[in-house]
Amino acid sequence: MTATGPAAPPRGGGVRSMGASLLDQVLAETLDPAYARAAEEKARAAGDPPAAGRRRPGALAVALTMALAGLLFAVTYAQAASGEAGREAVRGALVEDIGAQSATTDDLSAELEDLRGQVAEARDGALAASAVGQRAIEDLEAAELAAGLDTVTGPGLLVTLADAEPDADADPVGGTGDDGSGDVRDGDLQLVVNALWAAGAEAVSINDQRLGPTTAIRFAGEAVLVDFRPVTNPYLISAIGDPDELRSRFLASPEVNALAVISESYGLRFEFAQEDELSVPAGGVPELRSAVPFTGQPAEAAAGGAGD
Repeated sequence: MTATGPAAPPRGGGVRSMGASLLDQVLAETLDPAYARAAEEKARAAGDPPAAGRRRPGALAVALTMALAGLLFAVTYAQAASGEAGREAVRGALVEDIGAQSATTDDLSAELEDLRGQVAEARDGALAASAVGQRAIEDLEAAELAAGLDTVTGPGLLVTLADAEPDADADPVGGTGDDGSGDVRDGDLQLVVNALWAAGAEAVSINDQRLGPTTAIRFAGEAVLVDFRPVTNPYLISAIGDPDELRSRFLASPEVNALAVISESYGLRFEFAQEDELSVPAGGVPELRSAVPFTGQPAEAAAGGAGD
């Protein structure tokens, strides 16, 4: 007969099984039964309902808090949704208003150009009858050309400036997005325009916006303004003049060479071409302001005399 030792305890039995059952019992009955009975008797003597029948204040507070949080979330969501809808409605109304006002402005501009043409025709007809009037017409035409008030056509130089192509590897979430260094700035356009004037251009425009002696090129937000009107990328600068002379003197400008280096570094598009026929539109009539001598008594003197 083969001697056999004690049977191996099944999985989960033995000492580990006893320890686990003891732990379960301790967790299930954390309060000694004698203490529990004493607490129930004390509660009955005081007239309180049994512990099992009482609603726990903590659970009630949690339920109330959850209900209030749900109500607050619902109200906040409703307000956010209504606010977004209201903003979209206001934005749509503003876009329609801007479109209507822009159309009105275009109609008035066309009417103004027509009236200006009629006035010029009547003026030239009246002045052309005499030699003095003819000289006045020539002087006036030269002044209008310098002020940018006439449409000019002829050969010249077409310069193109454009923003760099967007980087496909840009990560705006990770902070590696476009920082604006590849965008054309107002200073770039000013440099090109000044170089063209210095090269002998007779008339210059940017995206069909005529430049005159008082025209400003400014950067507002993310838009370039020419004579307070926005122009968009790409920027086409038309310069009327002798193409060969414009080209040679334009390329000899140190500022233009510096801009070419900047364009190469940041990926800007900087091109030029000689054109046989360009058209530069007429500019707006500038608002003339003049000073007049002051003939009255200064305010300080008047105040001092009244107090004496």
